[in-house]
Amino acid sequence: MSKNEMTINNSGFLALKDFNLGDALSEEMVGLTGSFERIKIPAGGSTIFEIPGDDPDEPETVKEFSAVILYHHPVHAYYQEEYTGGANPPDCGSYDGVMGVGNPGGECSKCPYNVFGSGKNGSKACKNRRRIYLLREGEIFPMILSLPTGSLKDFSRYLMRVLSKYNKSNAVVTRFTLKKAANNSGIAYSQAQCVVDRKLTEEEYALVSAMTEQVKVFSTTVGYDNEESNISVDPDTGEIIEPLK
Repeated sequence: MSKNEMTINNSGFLALKDFNLGDALSEEMVGLTGSFERIKIPAGGSTIFEIPGDDPDEPETVKEFSAVILYHHPVHAYYQEEYTGGANPPDCGSYDGVMGVGNPGGECSKCPYNVFGSGKNGSKACKNRRRIYLLREGEIFPMILSLPTGSLKDFSRYLMRVLSKYNKSNAVVTRFTLKKAANNSGIAYSQAQCVVDRKLTEEEYALVSAMTEQVKVFSTTVGYDNEESNISVDPDTGEIIEPLK
């Protein structure tokens, strides 16, 4: 069954009314390995998102999209040897940005690999991103958007604005766009931009809040991927890191 066939075309987020993520995955995915699909931010300053569709080889390309931010957390990944692609776990990783697990492990704020200059061309040897679980209107399965370093400052500012007015980031529909930016070396990169699209209704918010709690549980089982371990462009240093084939 395709993703579109599983989509319930109710208005807003009322499609969640009779849906439980845990039940659906436990019934349909027994013995299988599943994960959430990924929305991709391109390298090189492109302003077009790639969103998974029915054909994995032909993603939907859009200049903007709207979704609820169900949950978000840091993702830190450090590889002792040069990363060569795939979903192999890092030697040391962190899902909270506070404590690293593995080698060397320990407090991220004190780690010598989590400072600029520890990696190639002045970058961090430990790559920092923000993993966001998103749900678009009318859909029932979340997707993941992994924000690179160059988008984190603006995302933090957006969260502060939303929290000051709406208390929770999952209380609103967020519209995502990309703008072309450049670092001090003139290297272009794609920077995510966020604005509030609309506030959820009380009924929608209750359903979305329940989904948020379910996603928090499943987030601990979602592993690393090459997008989060291999940053295309580090805008703070100008380092270009392309995924290895």
